[in-house]
Amino acid sequence: MRSAVLAAPEKPLDLVERDMPEPGPGEILVRVTACGMCFSEVNQFRGHYPFARFPVVPGHEISGVVAALGQGVDWPEPGTRVGAQFLYASCGHCDYCIRGDEMLCTGPNHATGINHDGGYQEYFVARAGFLTPLPSGLDPVAAAPLMCAGVTAFNGLRQGGAAAGSKVAVLGTGGVGTMAVRFAAAIGARVAVVSRSRRAEGEARALGAELFVATDEQDPAEALTAWGGADLVMNTAPSTATAQAALGGLRPDGTLQILGFDQGELSVPPMPLVLGRKRVMGSPSGAPHDLRDTLAFAATHGILPEVTPVKLDDAPRVLAEMTEGTHRGRSVITFD
Repeated sequence: MRSAVLAAPEKPLDLVERDMPEPGPGEILVRVTACGMCFSEVNQFRGHYPFARFPVVPGHEISGVVAALGQGVDWPEPGTRVGAQFLYASCGHCDYCIRGDEMLCTGPNHATGINHDGGYQEYFVARAGFLTPLPSGLDPVAAAPLMCAGVTAFNGLRQGGAAAGSKVAVLGTGGVGTMAVRFAAAIGARVAVVSRSRRAEGEARALGAELFVATDEQDPAEALTAWGGADLVMNTAPSTATAQAALGGLRPDGTLQILGFDQGELSVPPMPLVLGRKRVMGSPSGAPHDLRDTLAFAATHGILPEVTPVKLDDAPRVLAEMTEGTHRGRSVITFD
């Protein structure tokens, strides 16, 4: 089978032929239909994950069809359309796993496409319990980014307490940011979008944003304060400084949520934090039950990312463009 392999940090993707894997005990073989190309692969390329292994097949926004079951596995049956996410597996016995928060597992990190081979290949081996059936009628190609960008945005809104009437400010207009805007609007929240320029303003307003703030024209904290303040500020941009600049735009009882970041530090002055009863939190994607809820919500509301299908042969070029910051849109590798 054909695979794209990242041999080491800062090395271009190699297209290679590999033997088709066989599922072992507790494993499931998936014939890959599509795999989204996520900014996490840029972080992997740059060597930002201390728990990564090389060589590895990247890709964790996977949709496909169950091809075979390993010993001891009886669900989902072969032929079922499924999705796989960043979380490859967990220990299964710590307090967090037992309560269904596997993403917070205190055991070793098991990440699809980071230290386990992912979806940049024709067949992928998953762990039982970490595949999610796709709702009927959901396009598996367009749905691929829901497995990461989608669940990260949806679960971020849920963990941040967003509800109908909440004021949600989304920082960044990339894959996670766009999904956050669409999900927030669908639950009835009032939405503001903060971006560096007005390039994405038309799209943001079409998706449901009532306020657009271009930071090259206006201070984001001042703009959000003039809006009445945000109950939830979601930083989806890959920059800690973006979150820092918007911190002052929280209203009392508001939450600054970090979904995207870089190596920069976040400084939080204690007095307004205490007097305003404000919070700062992170939200690391989601567990399998979060993905199931994300897919169900997306199917019910007809929310799918705008994607550009590409072939595996295109993956090295697209990843290089993503790394250089010249790529636009959301590319999804297709195999059918």
